[in-house]
Amino acid sequence: MITTGFHMEPMLPTTQTPAGSELEDLSVSLVERSARLAGQVPDPVRRGVGDMVRAMNCYYSNMIEGHHTHPREIEQALKEAYSGPPEQRNLQKEAAAHIAVQKLIDGNATPESLDEDFILWIHKEFHQRLPEDLLLVDVPGSDEILRVTPGELRTRDVEVGHHVPPEAGALSALLTHFTRAYAPDNLSRTQQIIAGAASHHRLLWIHPFLDGNGRVSRLFSHAYLSKVGVGSPLWSVARGLGRKNEDYKRKLMAADMGRQGDLDGRGNLTEGGLTGFCKFFLETCIDQVTYMAEMMEPQGLDIRIKRQVDIAVAEGRLPDGAYRLLREALRGGGFYRMQAGDLTGFSERKARDVLKVLIGRGYLASETERGVLELAFPVEALADWFPRLYPEA
Repeated sequence: MITTGFHMEPMLPTTQTPAGSELEDLSVSLVERSARLAGQVPDPVRRGVGDMVRAMNCYYSNMIEGHHTHPREIEQALKEAYSGPPEQRNLQKEAAAHIAVQKLIDGNATPESLDEDFILWIHKEFHQRLPEDLLLVDVPGSDEILRVTPGELRTRDVEVGHHVPPEAGALSALLTHFTRAYAPDNLSRTQQIIAGAASHHRLLWIHPFLDGNGRVSRLFSHAYLSKVGVGSPLWSVARGLGRKNEDYKRKLMAADMGRQGDLDGRGNLTEGGLTGFCKFFLETCIDQVTYMAEMMEPQGLDIRIKRQVDIAVAEGRLPDGAYRLLREALRGGGFYRMQAGDLTGFSERKARDVLKVLIGRGYLASETERGVLELAFPVEALADWFPRLYPEA
């Protein structure tokens, strides 16, 4: 029986080995690269990038769960423009729920404690937004159907593939151990980054909920990395995990295994497997930060925007003058509606017509009707502005 924290030790890999030393190097690299990315993106563009990344994170998280939602369907869901058969509408609502919870996390990236209450909060906030059909889960090996209660730990034992998670009665004790082990205040800077990887596996290993554990774990990791100062709304590890889904699942399974002999640490679980997962996770984080830094390089992004807009204007999908406004939003950090005429060289009426199209098609956005217009990132332009962001491209 799994009843105490010892059963999921080690909580962190040792760094006193060549493999552990490599984790330290990866941690330093992630800190440096994420800091450069944060300094590279102008403040007025961050809101649009954050919205784009949340939708992307949702897409790849859905992919990992075996739920396919096209980026355009996600964009429609955020406008509550649901379409298609009921099953697809439900997946759109699931996507909107995921984005809503991540937006709450991004708006408060430093929760007081990354503890059991916070984990339950993530589960509740996500599942209470789901349609009833998505709260019903089949019990493997039987005809029984159970309803997931948002924000409540499971009350029955389960099996997940080859992994048999802890008994339901031990969940609170294990989550208390989890909280103590990964509390950032108790860890060095390097340990905090490695803990961001290790905690992702250990939360999945505990499997605290009847359903939704994968999504909760990815949202928790997003919050954890933000808490320790490397995560942000500007990038997401979910894209990397989704693009390497089979490797991701293999590394998780390898870290589930028991200790493999006297040279495999001193805990109940394999230290080698945990070290391998942490290496994979941190390398994936670095890969995603690097990708976003390349895509957000100002000159390159400007060139790609102009190329796409020029084609759209030639095809009649965007009006003449569109690029001049988008360039100002990118380079100058936004502008007021009254400035559109001067920026385009058009009459006030014609400039308003250009703005109407760009706002309507999602290229520009503002928090209020009279607020500063900032660059947004519509799905129709993403394949050109951000190559390889989605496999659909």
